[in-house]
Amino acid sequence: MKAEFAKKFLRNRAGVAGLLFIIFVCTCATFAPWIATHSYEEQNIDQRLSSPNAEYWMGSDSLGRDLYSRIVYGARTSMAVGIITALVAVFIGTFYGALSGYFGGWVDAFLMRVVDIFYIFPSLLLAILIMVVWGQGLVGIIAALSIVGWVAQARLVRGQVLQVKEMLHVENARALGVPPIRLLWRHVLPLIWGPVIVQITFQIPANIMAESFLSFIGLGIQPPLSSWGTLANEGWRGMRSYPHLIIFPGAVLFLTMLAFQFFGDGLRDWLDPYQTNK
Repeated sequence: MKAEFAKKFLRNRAGVAGLLFIIFVCTCATFAPWIATHSYEEQNIDQRLSSPNAEYWMGSDSLGRDLYSRIVYGARTSMAVGIITALVAVFIGTFYGALSGYFGGWVDAFLMRVVDIFYIFPSLLLAILIMVVWGQGLVGIIAALSIVGWVAQARLVRGQVLQVKEMLHVENARALGVPPIRLLWRHVLPLIWGPVIVQITFQIPANIMAESFLSFIGLGIQPPLSSWGTLANEGWRGMRSYPHLIIFPGAVLFLTMLAFQFFGDGLRDWLDPYQTNK
């Protein structure tokens, strides 16, 4: 069965292409010091705002810094924010939603009212408010997006647990006196990992985009650190005279979002046993 699912994913060319591009970006982020041709903060005043050339493959910015190198180092920052915040949000949301869905009753009602309170505020506005209290920078943006992102995961897991806990083998385990926490871990959660994993693939690009937006408006990553959002913020001001400043970081961000979308769609079809083979 697993082999059939694997073949089905491999037949999804868009999903495979998305996965390969994500691996490529992660590899560039991991080995940024060796892949980049310059330091992300190295300045060359004589080469300010240079167009793409042999030394500066994607041109340079207003301080003479190599745009290609800053994009490579920016991948490290943006991907780290996206992955870490998604994993933290999934951990909190899975634990929270599983408790709410399994115990039900007043526990479920109370926990879901807390979720409803979070849903009152637009996610980006809430993230901005958290950063005002927590502080700007890498730690602040990770904390803000993690706190905001767990809500959707909690609702997803709650809905899945409500379905799974009514299955016969879960009822049998409950009748045999299996403790609730062990029952959740051994009999319920293994059946919902598919939707949870798929949710991660959509949560990561959403967090990358949120980080890019917050950095774009000056509330995220602070110089001299670079992220795709800070590069877009620096590039849009001179986009008419120096279009390379916005084209290259914008293109990388767009392709990464597209890759995660393709990979998430392919992974969802692969992990969904009710999808028919194409």
